[in-house]
Amino acid sequence: MVSVNGWIILDKPLGLGSTQAVGAVKRVCREAGLGKVKVGHGGTLDPLATGVLPIALGEATKLCGRMLDASKAYAFTVRFGEQTDTLDLEGTVIATSPVRPTLAEVEAVLPRFSGPIEQVPPVYSAIKVDGERAYDLARAGEAVELKSRAVTIYSLAILPETGRGTSVADGGARAVCPDAAGRHLQDNSPVPLHHPSDGSPPRAGEEITLIAHVSKGTYIRSLARDIALALGSVGHVTMLRRLKAGPFGIEQAISLDKLNEVGKGAPLENVLLPLEAGLVDIPALNLGPEQARAIRQGRVLAGLPHTDGLYWARAGDVPVALVELFGGSATVVRGFNLPDVAE
Repeated sequence: MVSVNGWIILDKPLGLGSTQAVGAVKRVCREAGLGKVKVGHGGTLDPLATGVLPIALGEATKLCGRMLDASKAYAFTVRFGEQTDTLDLEGTVIATSPVRPTLAEVEAVLPRFSGPIEQVPPVYSAIKVDGERAYDLARAGEAVELKSRAVTIYSLAILPETGRGTSVADGGARAVCPDAAGRHLQDNSPVPLHHPSDGSPPRAGEEITLIAHVSKGTYIRSLARDIALALGSVGHVTMLRRLKAGPFGIEQAISLDKLNEVGKGAPLENVLLPLEAGLVDIPALNLGPEQARAIRQGRVLAGLPHTDGLYWARAGDVPVALVELFGGSATVVRGFNLPDVAE
């Protein structure tokens, strides 16, 4: 049986849960005759969200935890005037406001939400409260109080008028984002900004689309809620699209249709990225044959002339392990059982 190791970056469509996406990859692997393949995902994406969902296969599943800790980039649309209990389209309206901020007002408030901030997660979240998921308690009608948490917003900006936005209603058209901040997002529907002809200030109107590059643990729904409140209004998310997760961007993502082609005979290589594609954001450590053997045996390598930090050790082009260097010594964090092409 062929050993399958690497990443499939799925452009997750609306309505599909992360667990369902993993199931789809497992099914395609079976249909392609690849047998039972270990599969996991690198960060949950809600059914109402679209975009980058890294799915790990084989030895790459050992990196799923690292992917969960990675920063993410999103495009999201805030609809002003209504707040729902879920902070998105799925919920029931619990507050309304007649206030619709101007574009200048939105621009002025965004710096308040840049850098290290504190935010309270949505009550409809997977956070555990006394052993129970918050969303289960909320759905049961119980009052849920969550503590604020520290997160970091690396960048936050209004989607440029020259770009394009998507909405849940139009099916979440494909976007392209070549950088972490999402400054060049493109697709096929207009940005929902309003420009009155009566000489009054430009208004954000009912909705505005923003781009955010955020740390792990950041809730975009909470960010949208807090921005609206800071503008003297209320709001909720009507579109959420992940543009980047760790080292993986939307330009690497494939559609569900493209994935299904593998189950019908298309080569797996058409959609599978190598394991090391999930390590491009850290330096490589080149090993000689004896060093590679020692690392595979879990031994510590001493006397290495490298700065402290995390590295991925490789023998030629083959990843051997994730290692931590400290004081010139390398300790194995996670080993990879990949075939050595030289064997």
